[in-house]
Amino acid sequence: MKKNKKDILLVALGGNALIRKGQQGTVKEQFENLKLPIGQIANLSKKYRIIITHGNGPQVGDLLLQQECCNAAPRLPLEILVAQTQGQIGYMIESTLDSELMSLGINSHQRIVSLLSYVVVDENDPAFKDPTKPIGPVFTEEEAEKLPYPVKKTAKGYRRVVVSPRPVTIVVKREIKKLINMDFIVICCGGGGIPVIRDGRRFNGVDAVIDKDLASAVLAKEVGADIFIIASDVSGAALNYGTENQEFLRHLTITEAQKYLEQGHFPKGSMRPKIEAAIQVMEKKGKRAVICSIEDIEKAVSGNAGTEIIHN
Repeated sequence: MKKNKKDILLVALGGNALIRKGQQGTVKEQFENLKLPIGQIANLSKKYRIIITHGNGPQVGDLLLQQECCNAAPRLPLEILVAQTQGQIGYMIESTLDSELMSLGINSHQRIVSLLSYVVVDENDPAFKDPTKPIGPVFTEEEAEKLPYPVKKTAKGYRRVVVSPRPVTIVVKREIKKLINMDFIVICCGGGGIPVIRDGRRFNGVDAVIDKDLASAVLAKEVGADIFIIASDVSGAALNYGTENQEFLRHLTITEAQKYLEQGHFPKGSMRPKIEAAIQVMEKKGKRAVICSIEDIEKAVSGNAGTEIIHN
């Protein structure tokens, strides 16, 4: 097999790629919202081997709420709900991508595949004792006080939080690498992947949700991605976010990014995991890592938008 010379572009889509602020999150809304980021990715597929990962915070939170509203069927653990959202969102991304490729006249030869993806976590991870991962809808402080499960304040408001251990390795990394070398567009690691722990040669699912940015960083390192794009609902990272002293950062060295993390400029549940993910990729000799808005994916790839983490 000839070596595929096209660079590998990994795009990690945030939850807002499907559900925008103030929306109910209907299927119609989600399909409509996907057109913008997926249209850009379709165009980029002319020049790059493409991997798409995605969040599932709103969707997996909704599934939890739905099953808690009804006792007619047994409740499912989080790793099963994550698997369900991988299928749900993978289908939505894949079908939207196929339509966008068709509009460009390149769908006849571009192959797409969505993978159920296991991600190994450490059973001794301290995160199992401290739920921190925001999922589901946003609540007011008054609403949050009445909820029967743990909540924490985020940049968007109060949200339910669940256990979120750090990813160790992507189980299907070899399959993903083989597929992208065959020029498939691969949709994988949805919602950070299905969290599993090793038991000898076997894997057991655990009741948790993995951060999709951190899982995407592990995948980027394991498949040798050349460009790592984290696309969300903000134009990039900023100091003093949400205040009158807010300062957008166009470029950040690894050392600067680590310093600002220690100073608390990037809060948990929002920008912090994105910065951590970008640092991890660049520390492992990654070529480029950029945090941008979903509107600016193509601009970020060309070096004209977002916050780019660079080597010292």
